[in-house]
Amino acid sequence: MSRPEHIGPPELFYNDTEAAKYSNNSRIIDIQMSMSSRAVELLNLPEDQTAFILDVGCGSGLSGEAITEEGHFWVGMDISPSMLEVAVDREVDGDVVLSDIGEGVPFRAGTFDGVISISVLQWLCNADKANHNPFKRLRRFFTMLFSSMRSGGRAVFQVYPESPKQMELITEQATRCGFTGGVVVDYPNSTKAKKIFLCLFAGTPVSSVTLPQGLGDEEENTVKYNSERFTGKKRKRKGEVTKKEWIAHKKQKMRSQGKEVTADSKYSGRKRKPKF
Repeated sequence: MSRPEHIGPPELFYNDTEAAKYSNNSRIIDIQMSMSSRAVELLNLPEDQTAFILDVGCGSGLSGEAITEEGHFWVGMDISPSMLEVAVDREVDGDVVLSDIGEGVPFRAGTFDGVISISVLQWLCNADKANHNPFKRLRRFFTMLFSSMRSGGRAVFQVYPESPKQMELITEQATRCGFTGGVVVDYPNSTKAKKIFLCLFAGTPVSSVTLPQGLGDEEENTVKYNSERFTGKKRKRKGEVTKKEWIAHKKQKMRSQGKEVTADSKYSGRKRKPKF
């Protein structure tokens, strides 16, 4: 069965037919509400205070209802006009905005006390258009999201990563933008009940970060990743070619195209000293 993000861009996939399922299909509604309630729980908001929450990829407003039930205010953003029309028809309590999260988060700095998102982040890992670059779109989203959150706030993303590499891409871009945190897995040994949540902390030092406990087997439900901020130094991975090998391959390719290329020497690919 194809993943939704492989079928088409979200604004086209979530058309009128798909959007109607989120107001008529009881199974979809129950699953969405359950994951949304869990995401709000992982925010660990103060019980005696009302918070302002951003719902990223709010869709028909089902996740927003879970926020309302906890007594908080919210605003949602989504790229699908059809889904937002359903939200308006359902007269949800929060405000909704038509926006592409890959273009950033259009709110003032320090606006939100917390952020939730259900089944959205994996869409940013696809290039649906010629000008889409997953790395740049994730970086732009996390940079502006970090700015829009108050210091000490949390963001909880329920995700369906296609592979560990995709999850690594998402978490790496988040840490580059200043977030700390990790992955919480509910029911890791269950095929159907397993749910993955990326819990991010804004403005919280690494030493002060304590990941929430996942549901299920206590020994296997929390997966930590390197929460240190990116320093700009790249680690050489197994099987990665050296600079000299890359240059030799590039020159050989240019020669096969009939282009003039300087001759190879023992100095090819060497780093020059500051002064001769």
